[in-house]
Amino acid sequence: MRNSVVKSKLRRNEPALITCLHYVDPTLFEMTSLMGFDGIWMDLEHHHYSVETAANLMRAARVGGSDIVARPGKGEFMRMARLLEAGAQCIMYPRCESAAEAAEVVRWSKFAPLGERGVDGANADAPYCAAPMKQYLKKANEETLLIVQIESPRALEEVEAIAKVPGVDVVMIGPGDLSVLAGVPFEFDHPTMVHARKRVAAAAKDAGIHWGTTSPTPEHSKMLMDMGARFICHGADILFIKRALEQIQEQYGALGFTFDNRLAAMAAELQNCV
Repeated sequence: MRNSVVKSKLRRNEPALITCLHYVDPTLFEMTSLMGFDGIWMDLEHHHYSVETAANLMRAARVGGSDIVARPGKGEFMRMARLLEAGAQCIMYPRCESAAEAAEVVRWSKFAPLGERGVDGANADAPYCAAPMKQYLKKANEETLLIVQIESPRALEEVEAIAKVPGVDVVMIGPGDLSVLAGVPFEFDHPTMVHARKRVAAAAKDAGIHWGTTSPTPEHSKMLMDMGARFICHGADILFIKRALEQIQEQYGALGFTFDNRLAAMAAELQNCV
């Protein structure tokens, strides 16, 4: 069980920057980790790859220093445990709706006496039957970081209770789902979303834990940090590549090259439907 970079920074009230990797090329995980990002967000809620694939990507990341921030699907407590055994330092749990559900996250991600996580020392976290078990269990409980996501109006109404559940380290706004379910889809500056940020920030402060969310720009991140956020998620590989390809088309279009950009056509068609 490696020490969590993200948890170490949060303990010092320092900001931690997490970036999201969707593609399943181990080289990408290796490079990002070697570059020293605090955490790599591995999203198994919305993407289709297996725990076996996730374990190989984590293995590539271990050459560097980045934490793996693994997000299972809602209610996937056993999958969550397997991700921890494969070497994830952090669990990002989606669509948490209540303190009782947050307590279940703690229950299945922490060993006794803090929870009821099953014990197996034969995987990367122990590692591989090499660790003295009493010391490993204690360190795993100390270093595993738990992030619960606030992604619905119902969850927002429960955030004060969720934040006070022992074992929860971070409450995180999921702005996409929250905005859609609140009836203001992707209007992230809408008063509803501004209120959500303020309420989550206050709940985290009152509970003595941290809060965070995704952020599109450094300026937005600075605003969040001024509100006390320390868990900042920015960017994704699919967006980096898309923007680079768009830049190439823009530069070479000026030289007379043409492109049958079907993505742009589909986006324009959808825009006309609104």
